[in-house]
Amino acid sequence: MRFTKLAVRYALAAGMILAGRAESPSYLLFVSNERSGDVTVIDGSSDAVVATFPVGKRPRGIHATPNGGRVFVTLSGSPRMAPGVESERAPADKTADGLGVIDPVAHKLVDRWHVGSDPEQFAISKDGKFAFIANEDDASASIVDLDSGQSRGKVKVSEEPEGVGVNPASGEVYVTCEDKGEVFMISPDEQRVIAKIAPGGRPRSVAFLPDGSRAYVACENGGDVAVMPAGSLPMGTAISKDGKELYVSTGRGNAVVIIDTEKNAVVTTVPVGNRAWGIALNPDGSKLYTANGASDDVSVVDVKARKELKRIKIGSGPWGIAVVNGVK
Repeated sequence: MRFTKLAVRYALAAGMILAGRAESPSYLLFVSNERSGDVTVIDGSSDAVVATFPVGKRPRGIHATPNGGRVFVTLSGSPRMAPGVESERAPADKTADGLGVIDPVAHKLVDRWHVGSDPEQFAISKDGKFAFIANEDDASASIVDLDSGQSRGKVKVSEEPEGVGVNPASGEVYVTCEDKGEVFMISPDEQRVIAKIAPGGRPRSVAFLPDGSRAYVACENGGDVAVMPAGSLPMGTAISKDGKELYVSTGRGNAVVIIDTEKNAVVTTVPVGNRAWGIALNPDGSKLYTANGASDDVSVVDVKARKELKRIKIGSGPWGIAVVNGVK
């Protein structure tokens, strides 16, 4: 797959998300709160908080299995530091590193697996059997069996790996590495790097069209993407169910940008909360949610109306969002 970089200029007034319908099926959102060390549960029908429970230190990446039976969250004992700060100044608690296992019905942490060093973001295979985890301080990606919690291998990448995505067609795993501005394509079966691309600009996340024909990589410092906008700090990405729109949270831009994937052009931007990072669509694609790390809330956006509906106050430093369908 070949990336093309498209610097799309846009006015930094924006941030968007999707709107709900009364007849939509029930679903829950699980939001990881990095600073307070817990996960908040939001009822998607009412957009109200129904639970908050502790999970461990620095919960960040969070995803549900395809069938919604479990939710996983990465935990890290490494202190929150700006890039380039010497680790000796803030020693890490490596015993706190792991992948937390959450029961979405009981709303509690039921297990924690040691899966790597300073795990941050991850992705789950389409069949729900494996997780591919970026180990931020180890320049590697771990492959973890989600039935047993055992490691099935580790692939070296470059420094500060963060974003992870799985191509829905080929199953190849993409890992974005911030330090050198690189994206690694990994064959999970062969457990080796099969290609490397250098979009630059501190790449943070990756999203795919439903047919796997195109990938979008958010590059924070460059303010652009391998197909994305310039002018702010793109962070999280989500694709509409029909593949026609890409939604990008802009971090300190406090907005969501909507991109037409056929024209590779910005449609609009929608203002949301402060430091919007984690982003997720509800099951029918009518509402979009952002985890706003600096304002300690979650924005609810009506996708069709292109406007923020409300903000839900949760824990401290929300980071990621996982949606679980059909659970109350």
